[in-house]
Amino acid sequence: MTLPRHTIRVVTLGCAKNTVDSEVLMGQLRLNNIRVLRDGEKGRENSVIINTCGFINDAKEESIETILGFIEAKKQGKLKHVYVMGCLSERFKEPLQKEIPEVDEYFGVRDLSEIVTRMGASYRKELLGERYLTTPNHYAYLKIAEGCDRSCSFCAIPGIRGKHISRTIEDIIDEAKKLAAQGVKELLLISQDLTYYGIDRYKKQMLPELVKQLSDLKLFTWIRLHYLFPTTFPDELLDVIASRTDVCNYIDIPLQHISDRILKSMRRGVDKAGTYNLMEKFRQRLPDAVVRAAFIVGYPGETEEEFNELKTFIRDTKFDRVGVFTYSHEEDTHAFELPDDIPQEVKDNRAAEIMEMQQGISLELNKLKIGNTFKVLLDRVEGDYYIGRTEFDSPEVDNEVLIKCTTKLKISEFYTVKITEADAFDLYGSVV
Repeated sequence: MTLPRHTIRVVTLGCAKNTVDSEVLMGQLRLNNIRVLRDGEKGRENSVIINTCGFINDAKEESIETILGFIEAKKQGKLKHVYVMGCLSERFKEPLQKEIPEVDEYFGVRDLSEIVTRMGASYRKELLGERYLTTPNHYAYLKIAEGCDRSCSFCAIPGIRGKHISRTIEDIIDEAKKLAAQGVKELLLISQDLTYYGIDRYKKQMLPELVKQLSDLKLFTWIRLHYLFPTTFPDELLDVIASRTDVCNYIDIPLQHISDRILKSMRRGVDKAGTYNLMEKFRQRLPDAVVRAAFIVGYPGETEEEFNELKTFIRDTKFDRVGVFTYSHEEDTHAFELPDDIPQEVKDNRAAEIMEMQQGISLELNKLKIGNTFKVLLDRVEGDYYIGRTEFDSPEVDNEVLIKCTTKLKISEFYTVKITEADAFDLYGSVV
């Protein structure tokens, strides 16, 4: 088999923001007539570009293991070149060069033009909206800002990605139109902090206005918002969600904790009372919305009492979705100066305890859906089931709806589904 002149596989690790970065890179390469393979796509490559994550320890380990796996393939003659880009490379470039010198070149998070040029292509700024989607064609992520201006004590992102930089509304609208032209029906807005959008560029929070303008396009059935920071949450956004049928009743908010002492140490800019008030505001003004909340356990000095305080908050609030992370002691963060004094076993046990409790809450809430009908977007087929999602569920992280393959249905289409059964994390139904 003769390989084309240059075939590059792009492997993406980490969050959806990395996914977008890879898609932008792949779009540039393809439009320079370079053959590109997505991760998992069949084919043989001459080179691989690994887009790494360096956020927390588990992500760093996965990135390093992936790099070493491709270096082994290179040693065996299966690859000519291995390139590394992204957050891990940005954060630890010099030690990586010393520890894994077999990598041909390391690039940071802002080196897109350099990577394109290194691959023998011409970087074309006018092509920045021309992405090669690695998600199913019916949904796509759209990054509205880069970086972060928050100073959360545990987070290394500002040091990796830099200050918050909002894109212009015009650029975002233009990219959204291009995504719609590719068949995208669900648009997922992402950035490290959506609620900060516009403050740097327009001197005020502009997320509500941006969402209204995207909704006015009438190009997407669903517009979903990811990572809404609790501090200075824009009330106007709740009005937009409530009044627009294409904006999902879905709030994804990293609360991180409820203890006043820990929230203060975390530099979150919000206290326990403010958090409870925000949750009450969501319930009153968006009674049909689901809330996905993220938390950290095992933060330095977290006592058993403070952990139980968090458990009580989660139990009483009955969040629809919960994500729990164990604290990762990251250099170049404010919390790195604190003693990482909670054993990993205790951290893991606390996370498992919360997730076990949440499983019961999720089962209880899911059973309430039996007998109701929902609009469901079909993502894929697995075994004997079509698998889709409601507007209350984001791809890969939330509940799914399973429909027996007894009738021929079309992936990427919407169907009205009546829920007949439920377990903790899945719903089962039939098309009405």
